[in-house]
Amino acid sequence: MTTTLYRNARVHAPGSPSAFVVADGVFAWVGADAGPGADETVDLGGAFVTPAFVDAHVHATSTGLMLTGLDLHGCATLGEALARVERAARANGGRPILGTGWDETHWPERRPPTAAELDRAAYGGVVYLSRADVHGAVASSALLLLAPEAAGLPGYEGDGLVRLDAHHAVRRVALDALRPSQVREAQRACLAEAARLGIGCVHEMSGPDIASTDDLLSLLAIDDSVDVVGYWGDLGDVTTPAELGVRGAGGDLFCDGAIGSYTAAFREPYADDPTRSGRLRYSAGQVAEHVELSVRAGLQCGFHVIGDLAVDTVLDGFEQAAARVGLPALLAGRHRLEHVEAASPEAVARMARLGLVASVQPAFDAEWGGEGRMYEARLGADRAAGLNPYAAFAREGVVMAFGADAPVTPIDPWGGVRAAVHHRTSGLGLSPRAAFLAATRGGRRAAGDDEGGVIAAGAEATFAVWDTAPLPARPTDERIAGWSTDAGWSEAGLPDVTTTPACLRTVVRGRTVWNAN
Repeated sequence: MTTTLYRNARVHAPGSPSAFVVADGVFAWVGADAGPGADETVDLGGAFVTPAFVDAHVHATSTGLMLTGLDLHGCATLGEALARVERAARANGGRPILGTGWDETHWPERRPPTAAELDRAAYGGVVYLSRADVHGAVASSALLLLAPEAAGLPGYEGDGLVRLDAHHAVRRVALDALRPSQVREAQRACLAEAARLGIGCVHEMSGPDIASTDDLLSLLAIDDSVDVVGYWGDLGDVTTPAELGVRGAGGDLFCDGAIGSYTAAFREPYADDPTRSGRLRYSAGQVAEHVELSVRAGLQCGFHVIGDLAVDTVLDGFEQAAARVGLPALLAGRHRLEHVEAASPEAVARMARLGLVASVQPAFDAEWGGEGRMYEARLGADRAAGLNPYAAFAREGVVMAFGADAPVTPIDPWGGVRAAVHHRTSGLGLSPRAAFLAATRGGRRAAGDDEGGVIAAGAEATFAVWDTAPLPARPTDERIAGWSTDAGWSEAGLPDVTTTPACLRTVVRGRTVWNAN
């Protein structure tokens, strides 16, 4: 067994240690620089060391395809998006084009591309472009011909635009066009990006509406990068997750859609289109049945919920399931709600009673929240101001885990912390320390690990090393330290969250998966 002493560091841990020893993938000792002997010594040059981040909600293949291919985030106009499609078509040599990230609410045209425009830009080729929220897409005529069943499904809007079930059908055809080598390349690109940004673990949200079992197995087989916790969400199916050996029978089990695509399920119509109020895919009874099956199978489950109707319906289902299996059995599963944006104070309290995790994406608020932005346009100022109530989750003791939902928003853990602290609605944000804990230890707890996400003797040695200015320890007030049980009073402080420190090294279970040098 090789032991490694990391020294000359500022460690974000109780007592502000400056060194630690890693042996057999765990922290064997944490303390001052004059530590025990080791086989190897790494001088960190005064760098800042924290537990590695956890991204609790990703779609690795789609994210990798964005990183290695056509990314439409940041396009200022429809014309710019179509120009990027044409450049991709010239480079692809006739192969299918898969892109993501367009958002018509940022464009002066205020509309998505049409199938005819994609046909011209791609010279008649197969094109699939998902909206930024990945709950809608536009498809070229060639792709629609390959998915003729989409025309008879809910969400087929015509002119290449697809949402709901029609979108799932078109996406399956587009992803099936990828070769296994392309899938592996994309997955490795996603995990490499995560490691580069100080992430030690990602939660992959898969299911038949997202990808295939082969796609998920391919990702789980990658064992030389960041850790992957797998979820497979298919309503009523607990057999496939058990056969795959993943943690959960849920995750992105879509009870509704997304606000930008008008598919998130609300009790009241959308403010800018009163003919729409979204679509609720499951009843409370269906939710209860799936939860009961999951509990009896010993699997964690979870649901994608965004609109208030979807949130309340799923909570009704969990309460029905608790009456059947008993609340202690339900609590033991630590089940999850993904996104859970439109949660009323009553809904937050119900989540706390049911022991549900809030797996949230602060970047959503940064991107679409605030005055004059998409949430306000879709819902009106009053409803938009109540979205993403992180402070309420914290007050009620609901475990929060942060994720990017990449490729919906880019993988950016410090950006997530920053967005949670500087929430666009006053009073709904978190302190820097609470946000950092949600982005690190919260992700571990969301996956059932109560011991990880810390730097302490005996804990898993998964950490990140940062290039950041010297940080003072938290000032210890003896009047508080004398009775407080919060070890954070003596931790080295966090960097200014308005900055993004560069990651120098990421270590997962004692193995370096990213080194900037």
